This record gives sequence, structure tokens and C-alpha cells, in this order.
Amino acid sequence: MMSSKPEKHIEAYVWIWLPGEVDPVVAGKLTAEGDTLVFNYGKSYLERGNAISIYDRELPLRSGVLPLPKGLTIPGCIRDSAPDAWGRRVLLNRLLGRKGGNADVSQLDELTYLLESGSDRIGALDFQLSPVEYVPRSPVNAPLEELLRSAERVEKGVPLNPDIDEALHHGSSIGGARPKALIEHQYKKYIAKFSSTTDLYSVVKAEFIAMRLAKLSGLNVAEVVLTSALGKDILLIERFDRIWCDKGWQRRVMLSALTLLSLDEMMARYASYQDLAEIIRHKFSEPQPTLKELFSRIVFNILVGNTDDHARNHAAFWDGEILSITPAYDVCPQGRSGNEATQAMLIRGDNRMSRISSCFEAAHQFFLSPSEARAIVSHQLTMIGDCWDEVCSQAELSETDRRLLWGRQFLNPFAFSDLTGDNAALRSLADEIFKKNTL
Repeated sequence: MMSSKPEKHIEAYVWIWLPGEVDPVVAGKLTAEGDTLVFNYGKSYLERGNAISIYDRELPLRSGVLPLPKGLTIPGCIRDSAPDAWGRRVLLNRLLGRKGGNADVSQLDELTYLLESGSDRIGALDFQLSPVEYVPRSPVNAPLEELLRSAERVEKGVPLNPDIDEALHHGSSIGGARPKALIEHQYKKYIAKFSSTTDLYSVVKAEFIAMRLAKLSGLNVAEVVLTSALGKDILLIERFDRIWCDKGWQRRVMLSALTLLSLDEMMARYASYQDLAEIIRHKFSEPQPTLKELFSRIVFNILVGNTDDHARNHAAFWDGEILSITPAYDVCPQGRSGNEATQAMLIRGDNRMSRISSCFEAAHQFFLSPSEARAIVSHQLTMIGDCWDEVCSQAELSETDRRLLWGRQFLNPFAFSDLTGDNAALRSLADEIFKKNTL
């Protein structure tokens, strides 16, 4: 077991895959200054005819050290490429042999997390010690069984030996708190999400069901496949930030809503759909359909009990000039003991209550009339009710878990209990659908 920290780095070179390219180029340098990381573009990159800003609001294409946005210690568009909770546990295990569940993530500095995590990270950036030679880390494609065993070792705090940890290290740069890894199959790339030893019900199947129902309801969502290994459920989510072409893999720049809102994790509780809608109106391609899509996602999250809709679970593609919304991902119903619940992001003003009425109060900010908002809710309710049995059967969800999820995460009565006036009919519709599908 390793007991000493790896060497602390003071700088890293940021490499980027430009639109349409399969090989990265060095964009600039990230340097530690006290407790902050600052960035400056390289001269050769600024002279490129096809150079794009990593994100113009934070890192515009100009020479010199670029000032950090107020309140941030690292540019958000860079932090989007760093590992989150699960990836940091993997790296703590790999580098220090520490029990991932108990180790202090501050044991490693941010540059170490960037430089030691896998290279096939979300988006189109990677980090290297060299400005001239790009060397990818952990380009492995291990069997699901091996990945699952490795994930279980990390959860138990058992250090990984060199023969088996490379596969899990490959996915250490992707976000989220649950066990996961990266795989490739038939010119497609997937994020594999595993069951956790702490799960009280089939969380993996619940997410599969929610994602399938979202697609059937007309939302733009990532493709999902449910499989298993070693008797454990595994959810495969197709990556939409990768494009296969004859020359290899192209990567798409992605920015989280947290970055778009100029917030970091410490300020995430202030993230607001209202503010995100304002950015969409001014900065996105096709703002009106995008606003309708975002509103529909808020409604769906409430209907299926996904209260983990924080700002890192929303993202946009960036092509150097304009933003466009990515497919939805991480639509995972959350466990709840009672009825009352709140969304991770504010819906309007200081209201984050998980109620359909919250959506109606905010509808005008999404350029939707009351009747258009009601139609979206009615359609989603109907599709969830009509497709529930079929999708649960596809997932081979047990009757016990069906009873646990239906009426608690999916169509919890709290979402409808305060609907009045023209909206009261939706409460009656929800009641009918609930009774129809109650075992």
C-alpha cells in the first residue's frame, strides 16, 4: 500500500480536441497560484486559424494570464473536466491506498486530480505535463466483470493492485458519486453505472426506467441499455460527447450548467432554472425549443422523483461560437421517506418545491402559455402511465421494487396536491393513472 503523497504539481498543460479533429492540440497552461488555478493560452494556439475559446465567457481568446471569474478558484470550464466524488475515491485508492469512503479528498490537490485521472474524460479537454507530447492515460477496455469487481474493491476500501486497477482508472475522470467506468463497444462509447453495496433497492433499474420513460415522453435523452455481470445490474449510457469517424474519435466540448451560471460546488445551492433560462434566451441556438425542452425536463424530474437535478446534471455543447443543449442524462429517481421533496435547483425565485405548480409559476420564463405548460404535463403523465408496465417488464423489475417506486418516486401525490383551478384536472388525471398501475 502506498503511504506517501505523489509529487505536488504546480502546472499542467491543457490539450483540446478542436471541432471535427481526432487528435488534440495544446491550448495553454494551467498554473497554481496559491489556492487558485489560472490559465493562459499558448502563443501557437492563439495563432491557429481554427482555434476556439475553451469558453469565451471565462477564457476568451487572448494572451496573458486570464483573471478568474469572481468567487471561483479554477475556471469552471476547466473544473468540468475534473473527476467528481467517485473518480476522486478511485484516485485516492490508486495513489494512496486509502479507503475511498473515509479518505479526505483534500489529500490530493486539484492539479493532481486533473493529471492523474483517465484521459477519456467528459468533453474535449485533457491535461498533460508536456506541452509537446500527448500521452493518453489508461486507454483500456476491460470486461464489465473486471470493472465491477474493481468498483466493489474501491467501495470496500480495498486497495487495487496494478493488474486490475487500470480499467477502473480509465473512468476516474467522469463525474458523479456512484460507482462507474467507461467502456467501448462497436464504435460506441458508454458510461457504465454499477449497483452500489449501499443500495436499498434497484437504483440502476430505476434510472433505466426513468430514462426510457423520458424518451418515450418525447424528451431528448441519452440512449441507455440495461445489462448485468456477476449477477449485478449495470446501466450503460451512450456517450454523446464522442463521435466516431473514419479517422478515429472526435470529441465535443461540453460545459455544465454550473459553469454557465458562473458558480462552483460551494455556490451550487444558488443554481436556478430561472437564471439558466435567461442564458438560453441570449446565448443558445434555437432558444425557444430549448426552453421548452428544459421546462419539460423539470416537469419530468418532478414526476419521476429525480430530486438530484443539480447544475452538473445539465450541460451544453460549445463550438466556440454558440451553445446548444445536450441530451438529458443522470435522470435517476431518488429515495424519499415521505411525500414532501425539493429539487436541487431553484425553479423560480427561492422556490424549489417538487410540485407541478412550481413549474406552472415559472412557465412564462420558458415562453410557454398556461395551456402549453398543462399540455406538457398531461402528455408526460399519460406516457408514464401507458408505458409503465412495459418498461418495468423490460427492466425485469421485481413486484416489490415496483410497489416501492410507484407512488413514491414515480407520481408521488405531493407533486399534484396543491393544483387548483384550470390545473386541478391534472391532479385527477394523476390519480386515475396511479390507480390504474397500482399493483
